[in-house]
Amino acid sequence: MPPALVPPAPEPDDAEVGRRFAAGDEQALAWAYERWAGQLHGMAVRAFGPGPDAEDVTQQTFVSAWTGRAGYRPDQGPLPAWLVGVCRHKIADTWARRDRQRRTAEAAVAQAQAAPQVGGPLVDAAVADRVLLLGELDRLGQPQRGIIELAFFEDLTHAQIAARTGLPLGTVKSHIRRTLERLRTRLEVDGAALQS
Repeated sequence: MPPALVPPAPEPDDAEVGRRFAAGDEQALAWAYERWAGQLHGMAVRAFGPGPDAEDVTQQTFVSAWTGRAGYRPDQGPLPAWLVGVCRHKIADTWARRDRQRRTAEAAVAQAQAAPQVGGPLVDAAVADRVLLLGELDRLGQPQRGIIELAFFEDLTHAQIAARTGLPLGTVKSHIRRTLERLRTRLEVDGAALQS
């Protein structure tokens, strides 16, 4: 006689997923991602178009929601509505970062154009460093890029960055140290290429 097959348990409804998510059940995070990642990614695509910014915002939304799940109250609203709010904040943060980078690049170009040109066009080392740095920041993945931007563009302390991102303080410090080492190495190589 063959063993009886046990049918799989049905997935819980959205309210139960929300309660389990708030309680720290990792399966609830997986269900939340399955159910609502498409909607959140769609919001990000509408904001930035398809590409890495939309993908980063979607990922950052779930990372931030999971690490900050203590702030979610199932009795105050459904989980998808809360996730939409987190996603809106991540979209706003990304727009603010893009705006800061644009202003920095425009200031670097304006400074280069305003510099006196004695004996032909010369590249100001500080302007070249800024352009190289912006290029290197574009190459960084998340969360390293966001952490470096919070540290240097928003002048936040390590503890403030940990609180904002929901990452452990030691992880924030490690990301900053490794990223700065990587940037230093890349800028030294690029700086040597500029001087030759």
